[in-house]
Amino acid sequence: MRVLVLEERLDYTGRELDSLWAYVRFGVDEDSIVAFRGKCEVETAELADLEDRLRGERIYSPEMLHFVVEHFGMSLREIFLRQRLLVCIACERLAELGVRAERRGDDIYCRGEKLSVSIASVSAVSGKIHLGINVKSENYMSLEKLGVKAPENLLREVADSYAEEVRDVSRKMRRVRALGCWNERG
Repeated sequence: MRVLVLEERLDYTGRELDSLWAYVRFGVDEDSIVAFRGKCEVETAELADLEDRLRGERIYSPEMLHFVVEHFGMSLREIFLRQRLLVCIACERLAELGVRAERRGDDIYCRGEKLSVSIASVSAVSGKIHLGINVKSENYMSLEKLGVKAPENLLREVADSYAEEVRDVSRKMRRVRALGCWNERG
C-alpha cells in the first residue's frame, strides 16, 4: 500500500473520491492513502451521502487534515470496515497526544462535539474512503480547540499507521492455513 503525505496544501471538494484520483493526480497505480492539509468544501451535488444530499447540506471547514484511501477490488462492506479501521487509528493517535476521542460509527467526537467527517463508497474499479479531521472550525470541534500543536505530525502518523495495519493483515493472510487443510503428517 502506497502512502503519500503531501507537503503542499490541497483543498478537498469531494471530487477526490473519484476512482483513480491518486493515479490521475499523482501517478499512484496501487492501493493508496493520500494525506494532505487544506480547506474542505463539498457542495450538495458532490455529496456521496444521499441522506445529506436530500437534506440539501454541504460540508465546509476552513482547514482539515484529509485522508483519501483507495483499495482496488473491494466490496462496499469491506470498504466500510476499512473506514472504521481508519477512524479507530485516528482515535488511537489522538489519544497518544492526550486527546480523549470517541468513535461513533464513522465519526470522531471530542468533548461531545463532532471533530471529523467521513464517507466511504465503491465504484466498479475501487473502494474509496475520505476522512477529514478539523484543524480549525467555528462550528465544530477542532484540533486547534483541543490544543494540538503540530497537526502535520498527526497527518503522517495516521497515514503510516493505516498502511501498516493493511500490510500486516496481508502478511497474516499469507501465513494462516485454510481450515480443514491440515493433516498430522504435515
